Amino acid sequence: MARERIVTASTLPEDEPSRSGQLTLRPRKLSDYIGQPELIEKLRISVQAAKTRNEAMEHVLLHGPPGLGKTTLAHIVASELNGSVPRITSGPALVRPTDLVSILTNLGRGDVLFIDEIHRIPAAVEEYLYPAMEDYCIDVMMGAGTHAQSMHMEIQPFTLIAATTRAGLLSGPMRSRFGIVHHLNFYSPEDLLRIVRRSAELLNLPAEEKSLLLLAHRARGTPRVVNRLLRRVRDFAVVRGQGQLTPAITQDALDLEAVDAMGLDDLDRRFMRVLARDYDGGPAGLEALSATMGEESDTLEDVVEPFLLQIGFLRRTPKGRQLTVAGFAHIHLKPPAQSSASQASTLFPTSEADRLR
Repeated sequence: MARERIVTASTLPEDEPSRSGQLTLRPRKLSDYIGQPELIEKLRISVQAAKTRNEAMEHVLLHGPPGLGKTTLAHIVASELNGSVPRITSGPALVRPTDLVSILTNLGRGDVLFIDEIHRIPAAVEEYLYPAMEDYCIDVMMGAGTHAQSMHMEIQPFTLIAATTRAGLLSGPMRSRFGIVHHLNFYSPEDLLRIVRRSAELLNLPAEEKSLLLLAHRARGTPRVVNRLLRRVRDFAVVRGQGQLTPAITQDALDLEAVDAMGLDDLDRRFMRVLARDYDGGPAGLEALSATMGEESDTLEDVVEPFLLQIGFLRRTPKGRQLTVAGFAHIHLKPPAQSSASQASTLFPTSEADRLR
């Protein structure tokens, strides 16, 4: 059985503490949220304005890589608006229009509806969402054939917070109906250090600053990953470090999890080695890499490539993926000797090429 990949930003069961009875590390107020200062200021102003006017807040679209806090922000906004929790669903779960209608008709005034992966909503369901977002009403078709009738239903004013990792797949009409559209960026090591310091305090884990800094630098710019790493090294510290998180204990735990100094794990390094050794550093097509590694192409594109592109170890070209010089250096391999430009581009014998210059 393959070992669970802990540096992925995808949600794992341990990231849903409410289901397992564990302590949640999510911030509960906007003032407690660390990072994304521009977005937090936008949300703070919108929340205060909506409460002052006693109206529903503008709809919000958050897009960016997974694990950066989109669900957390939905919980915070719902708590700030009316002290409740958001109604949560996802695009793939809304298969039929009736699925969406049942959710919308059960919302109270000022409630927050959070739809994750909204780009995966079927077109037929999306059409029902338009009037609900703009006019707080829905038109439901009753019956079929010549006896079909349209029933107009008013719903309570609500706030839709939508999240997507692929904003480019959203339709224009859907995107235009959001008042706040914001891209979440990867977090700096300084922000991640503040996050992991707060998490260690919540977990009552004595930790040295250098240990927390080590985790912050290996978290791939993602809060979900840094909290997951903290939980893993906490277990290691309890068993082998008397519950005290020291730099040595942290390093041993990260070595056991095969997380290197750049936050890369076995899958990342295997991707780079296959590209370097089997394809001379590229360019190579994604499907070819997928077949060579025995991994799904979607896994490589959505899980492995984004961080390698961000740190400059990989580049995408029209011909395929290509490993950079920094990528070769990280896996301790030497880039192949580059062929001369004339040999690579000349289609004629040397004498003929010289004559045409």
